[in-house]
Amino acid sequence: MLRGLHISLRLALVAALFSLGAFAEDRYVVKVTGDINGIAQKHGLKVVGSLTGSASGHFVLASSHIDPAAILRSLRMEFAVQTAETDSAVQLPGITAKAQVHPASFSASSRMSGISSSLVSYYTTRAASAYVSQPAGGVINLAKAHTLANGDGTVIATIDTGADLFHPVLAGTIMPGWDFIHGSFGGMERADKNAAAAPLLAQETTPILDQETTPILDGGTAMILLQQETTPILDQETTPILDSSLYPAYGHGTMVAGLLHLVAPKARILPLRTFAADGSSTISQIVQALHYAADMNVDVVNMSFSVSTDSPALKNAINYAASRGLVLVAAAGNDGQATQVWPASYQSVIGVGSTNNFDIRSLFSNYGNSLVTLAAPGEGLITIYPYSHYAQVWGTSFSSPLVAGGAALLLDIDSKLNRTIVGKDLSNATYIGQELGAGELDLYQACLSVKNKDN
Repeated sequence: MLRGLHISLRLALVAALFSLGAFAEDRYVVKVTGDINGIAQKHGLKVVGSLTGSASGHFVLASSHIDPAAILRSLRMEFAVQTAETDSAVQLPGITAKAQVHPASFSASSRMSGISSSLVSYYTTRAASAYVSQPAGGVINLAKAHTLANGDGTVIATIDTGADLFHPVLAGTIMPGWDFIHGSFGGMERADKNAAAAPLLAQETTPILDQETTPILDGGTAMILLQQETTPILDQETTPILDSSLYPAYGHGTMVAGLLHLVAPKARILPLRTFAADGSSTISQIVQALHYAADMNVDVVNMSFSVSTDSPALKNAINYAASRGLVLVAAAGNDGQATQVWPASYQSVIGVGSTNNFDIRSLFSNYGNSLVTLAAPGEGLITIYPYSHYAQVWGTSFSSPLVAGGAALLLDIDSKLNRTIVGKDLSNATYIGQELGAGELDLYQACLSVKNKDN
């Protein structure tokens, strides 16, 4: 299903331009129909690169010591320039103290107590029983859904911090993707700022991050558990071994991939590493990842991030991916407000809010029927973490992959479904009000609706 060694090689040349150190100048993302070199020269700019995609038309221009507002005004006056915006840095909500979120349904002292686990068979691998049989699976009717589909034959791209390509739970399903941070093949999750500290993650019994202080990406939290070999679940009220300021988002992509695999265990997962371990990205990198996914003909894209300001380039990339038939799923964000965030607010995207395991909206989850298409559990989920670890996580970042994995189940049953029909079938949910769209995800009912139409 995936094609494109030529795409990867072309992308390597483009992405390399973006990976040569921090940006030393202002950058602009423009969509043009004319001669980009002539436009750049006219306005004293240089062409940094072309954003990958057969229908993109987007370029990144750069300048030094020029007023950005004046540059944008002059670019927008050009007849050949359709859109122009700054290549905004995207620092996902949850990295700053202002956006910290603590679990809504569990006290700090009780949330880890009494949980233990052993290894069990799960399709072609072995995984912790606490991961395979967690309560959230019952909420979304996962076991019954697996009697109808398991995601076989589908590919899910995840735009995130990459993934641990060697985690044993993902064996046979994780694919080499692309690293848009370094411009390289693979999509391996990296601890960018201090790679020498990575071996600490392999310790047998020491919890990794103190999540009383370290939110992950869009406001979710994660507590790191033990290794694959032993898998007891520890109380995390202990000293962290990493400086969380260096790694505020490290592991997020692996945790998301683990939940995709939980729901769609036979689907293949393509990690598109677009966010660094500190949670940072840019609009141009996200646009590149969306075009890459579309040109690779993946089936589903999971986007466990949100930005508070709409972007013409992001909207165009979303529309391009949707026009290619991709099912697009995004987190609704964790501000606890009725608000608009993107890409979840786009009409062609399934926006996902969070609940606890009792169909109650999470205190941290954004809401509003114009934002949230449906909800899924997002509190205390158990998933995988780099170096054969597991983690317990909170946030709409982790509700989203439950829905994206569900889309893969539907496409397993009927590969001819388009994104609109997938969205409608997933909306065969348990209505719970609370401005959470169609309600709580019910994968069995969603799969059954597709199965009945095929018969």
